[in-house]
Amino acid sequence: MSINVVEKIDNLVKVKHILISVSDKGGLDEFIPRLVEISPETKILSTGGTYSRIKEILGERAASCLTQVSDYTGQPETQGGLVKTLDFKIYLGLLTETYNDSHQSDLERTDGVPIDMVVVNLYPFKETISEQGVTVEQARGNIDIGGPCMIRASAKNFLRVASVVDPSDYGMILSEMKENAGMTSLGTRFRLAQKAFAHTAAYDRAIAEFLGSQSFDNVNACYNE
Repeated sequence: MSINVVEKIDNLVKVKHILISVSDKGGLDEFIPRLVEISPETKILSTGGTYSRIKEILGERAASCLTQVSDYTGQPETQGGLVKTLDFKIYLGLLTETYNDSHQSDLERTDGVPIDMVVVNLYPFKETISEQGVTVEQARGNIDIGGPCMIRASAKNFLRVASVVDPSDYGMILSEMKENAGMTSLGTRFRLAQKAFAHTAAYDRAIAEFLGSQSFDNVNACYNE
């Protein structure tokens, strides 16, 4: 079995492209303007309601730095936002390595860009199942697919990508970027990756425990009333 071993990386990585898709939009009104101020050349990819919120925050500045993911990938979002970010071009941008010539050729071939930061938090599954009388179908509908995939891909590639899952980290990230001319450090990216994998593990555990607590009679009743 051939395993790709990375032998060269950069400690400091310039944040040129950032993908933002969040359920919890708290803190964006401070994070986004400061991000653009610190790194005016940064381009933002976003989806659905997050795109609309960022466009509202940035106003006229949005035209120069904000792009919908669907415009970047060439694939429109499916009805109800079922599929938004599960696209080859997105994951190529997340997983490529800076000094891997084959990866860079793939980016060039697809007209893709390396994505240097992902800001994602997930559908509120735990909040949903804590509601009185929640059904299996309501819970199932709040299982996030694209979000965990992006978090895992970006966290795996902490060698280059910052995976941001917690709005409380926005201030720390902005401070580091300001001190380092719009760049993130390997140490910060690694700590963010640790937090990201813990986040997805807890999310999956909550889903597993909820489904495990349900009898098939509950499931059957939900869809055959």
